[in-house]
Amino acid sequence: MLVPILLAGGVVAGAQRPATSSSTNAASACRACIQAHEDFLASDALQGRGSGTRYEKIAATYIASELEAYGIKPAAEGGGYLETASSPRGATTSVVGELPGTDASATVLLLTAHLDHLGVVPQRPYHGDDIYNGANDDASGCTAVLEMARALAAGPQPKRSVYFAFFGSEEDGGWGARHFVAHPPVPLAHIFANIEFEMIGWPDPKVPPHTLWLTGWSRSNLGPELAKDGARLVADPHPAQKFFCRSDNIHLAEAGVIAQTVSSFGMQPMYHRPDDDLAHLDIDLMTTAIGSMIGPVRHLLDSSFVPAWNAGGRPRPGGHC
Repeated sequence: MLVPILLAGGVVAGAQRPATSSSTNAASACRACIQAHEDFLASDALQGRGSGTRYEKIAATYIASELEAYGIKPAAEGGGYLETASSPRGATTSVVGELPGTDASATVLLLTAHLDHLGVVPQRPYHGDDIYNGANDDASGCTAVLEMARALAAGPQPKRSVYFAFFGSEEDGGWGARHFVAHPPVPLAHIFANIEFEMIGWPDPKVPPHTLWLTGWSRSNLGPELAKDGARLVADPHPAQKFFCRSDNIHLAEAGVIAQTVSSFGMQPMYHRPDDDLAHLDIDLMTTAIGSMIGPVRHLLDSSFVPAWNAGGRPRPGGHC
């Protein structure tokens, strides 16, 4: 069945919804769900989800509808799922939801990705294609956070709450994340960690197959804790690229939150080109890697572990890492 997305008087055909048995699997990643999210978010119909465009808002509406189907509560500013922030191009749209834990007084986890990409760039076509689909950057991250939301909601209620945020306009200055930091659903000091998912759809030959890496590995003890519990997660093999500073996590980190990004970007040439498309995605990598994160994140939520910055690991606000 095609899931329609209704927006501004028009209907957009969504991705084909996978079988119910797959969508209720709480222990492992659902490959059909991952494929379906990518098929919609990275389709030409969304015109590259340009920052602050109506197509970014359509993507946000789709994501919100999926969170609602999983039973994730709305948690955006104003009480719904969608959150509007100012940006140089006018306004940008983010999505925020919450899976409440059994201990309302406990600190919370934040899982994030950015939902925008570069849109249509007629002056920079590649082999005649000017739609920058962003299948890896960052539809893959949105897919990962959606899949984490589905799996966590399908399992037993965790002890600690988890928030899911999908930020708008990361590519245009991080305006969705900046707004979230200024208007968080809970005080920032109450967020014990932020795990950002960014570009996990291409394999990195510098790490083992079906493995993700974490930016700023040595900055905190979060990565080793997740890996100890089974996450296919290693240190970022590209420290010279300073990826820790180049995703929305940096806005949380500079505000004091332990905030790091999960990725598998192998420096492929498709980055920020129109051929970052569905044809180049490694769905098996995404399925295995996301699946390996479900148990460790659930264990994190049910534990009392609070990650900490290592000596010298916390970035200085405005210090440009």
